[in-house]
Amino acid sequence: MTETTKTHVILLACGSFNPITKGHIQMFERARDYLHKTGRFIVIGGIVSPVHDSYGKTGLVSSRHRLTMCQLAVQSSDWIRVDPWECYQDTWQTTCSVLEHHRDLMKRVTGCILSNVNTPSITPVIGQPQNESSQNIYQNNNNVSSKPTAAKILGKVGESLSRICCVRPPMERFTFVDENANLGTVMRYEEIELRILLLCGSDLLESFCIPGLWNEADMEVIVGEFGIVVVPRDGADPERIMNHSSILRKYKNNILVVKDDSNHPMSVVSSTKSRLALQHGDGHVVDYLCQPVIDYILKSQLYINASG
Repeated sequence: MTETTKTHVILLACGSFNPITKGHIQMFERARDYLHKTGRFIVIGGIVSPVHDSYGKTGLVSSRHRLTMCQLAVQSSDWIRVDPWECYQDTWQTTCSVLEHHRDLMKRVTGCILSNVNTPSITPVIGQPQNESSQNIYQNNNNVSSKPTAAKILGKVGESLSRICCVRPPMERFTFVDENANLGTVMRYEEIELRILLLCGSDLLESFCIPGLWNEADMEVIVGEFGIVVVPRDGADPERIMNHSSILRKYKNNILVVKDDSNHPMSVVSSTKSRLALQHGDGHVVDYLCQPVIDYILKSQLYINASG
């Protein structure tokens, strides 16, 4: 497959990130490596989306701190970005809503139509806006006489991601998409397929099987329209988990399970273990968290007391 015939993917991870761990970052890296090895996908971006404060989880620190820690954790990455949209809403948002928000946002910023997991768009996924009003925002009057290379396509989407998904201190409340931002010129791109996939560990997949925990209509959208990339954790068997849910079985082909080293050292790292290590002064915390995050936690005196 050529670069333009492969599915171009943005990985979106939702969660508390309380705090964000090395395991979270490795989850992105493992998923990207695996998807590339299949020969069917090109991962062009990763988005970390921390949950709203009103999620109500015990010991959940302020989103102000969690956003900062996430930004510190990805500051050396050239493809993973932190997104503040969930935290800046008036209340908690469902995972389904977050996925739909990013689909709409990418459509608006890039002038593209994003395909569903099983129904590729028949129109260019990255191309000219579909109506005149959009053209005034995204295009100038220059005519593009030739199609750019696939590398330029990736560069354009990557540029859009970096502009809309970065959080940089001080993190004050602001309009998420700056209407005055220079988003560049949308070009006449050759047709590619672009999807946003939910990235998660097998623990989240397992939660789909708990009766009443997830709205079934949301599950249909998440798995049926978007699709999921699952990174196994703690020796869990995603195939066995999927057999316990009728919806997961129904859309099994939309669930991509990362098949790499099942004994990966980061597969047992968790935010819970990190918090406990901090509370007990356990030196193993350096195995769980990157140093800038540890420094910020100590400076801000987070998680030191059992109360969080």
